[in-house]
Amino acid sequence: MQVDVSIVIPVYNEEESLPELENEIAKALGGTYNYEVIFVDDGSSDTSWQQIKKLSDEKEFIHGISFSHNYGKSVALQAGFEKAIGTYVATMDSDLQDDPNEIPEMIQMLKDGYDLVSGWKKERHDPISKTIPSKFFNFVTRKVAGIELHDFNCGLKAYKSEVVENIYLYGELHRYIPMLAKKEGFTRITEKVVKHHPRKYGKTKFGLSRFMNGFLDLVTISFVQKYLQKPMHFFGTIGVILLIIGSGINLYIAYIKLILGQGI
Repeated sequence: MQVDVSIVIPVYNEEESLPELENEIAKALGGTYNYEVIFVDDGSSDTSWQQIKKLSDEKEFIHGISFSHNYGKSVALQAGFEKAIGTYVATMDSDLQDDPNEIPEMIQMLKDGYDLVSGWKKERHDPISKTIPSKFFNFVTRKVAGIELHDFNCGLKAYKSEVVENIYLYGELHRYIPMLAKKEGFTRITEKVVKHHPRKYGKTKFGLSRFMNGFLDLVTISFVQKYLQKPMHFFGTIGVILLIIGSGINLYIAYIKLILGQGI
């Protein structure tokens, strides 16, 4: 059977969300597309994998990949990309904050000629300790990448299959998929404002270490893209970026400790 859309979903300790998420995907895409869902369990310590197995046993178009350890979102996405067989590939988070009803319109935008459509959570339902670093991150990434997106790290994205076939993810590179796609010649990149729901179960996995590791990967990508062409310009730009990043991190730490009264 020809698969129109492969939906790749990294999972880490989201046992309560999975049955509801699968049901929402079915309502959004069923009857419109032949689709498959690829859940990638990234070393969950709860019953997420058992939930995935149950769903895949019940429905042949649901597939599961299980990691014995927590390797991170990039590795989970890469495993899903390698298994996907759809003409188009969509990604979303497993915590019910992304809305599957956005996917059909994003796929239509790909049919209209775009290579990659990135979601923009214009109205976010996240704590301020997550939204402030995200705004700073997106500002810096937008300047470095030269791509006018507001939400690089939005988990809800759609791609032509050729895009995911030509990029390789590791570390925290899932945050920079538009940059990687542009590097490989996929320049028709746009964004779509998407709904963002409040978290229903569990708690956010966001932490300061992920924020800092993400910026280190941003430096790596910038180096690869620009160093060989203009090394002096590259190092001058990186110096300014590192100064901005360092100042931003210091302000964020001060805010967490002094205003929120939380430990780091």
